[in-house]
Amino acid sequence: MDYINLLKNNDLKVTPQRLIIVKELDTKGHMSIDDLYIALHSAFPSISLATIYKNINVMINKLFIQEVKIPNEKSVYELAKEEHAHALCVKCNAIMDMNLDVSKFIRKAETLSNYSLSKSSVIFSGICPTCQMS
Repeated sequence: MDYINLLKNNDLKVTPQRLIIVKELDTKGHMSIDDLYIALHSAFPSISLATIYKNINVMINKLFIQEVKIPNEKSVYELAKEEHAHALCVKCNAIMDMNLDVSKFIRKAETLSNYSLSKSSVIFSGICPTCQMS
């Protein structure tokens, strides 16, 4: 993936820190700020948590990455994609994207609440196939 043009196309200044954040999220996906800090610190020993937070917030505001709020856990971040749901393993905390059409859920929620909804976050909890085997 061409991370430089990806950042430029989203009106984001290209910096070494942003490039490596995008690469990590593209490669590993669903990473917390702490996980990003650990992964990036070896390549950028001088990088601070504040720098990561600042860059994450800028990229969220540009709708380039999105925050996935996990109940009772730290949020994780991923590159922005089409709307989708997530499956969370309650044993190992693995997170998986699920290409699930949530439009029916949204329409039902709009009917029940009389809200005009524009965004949703659906997280299913359970036990992943790997943990089911152990």
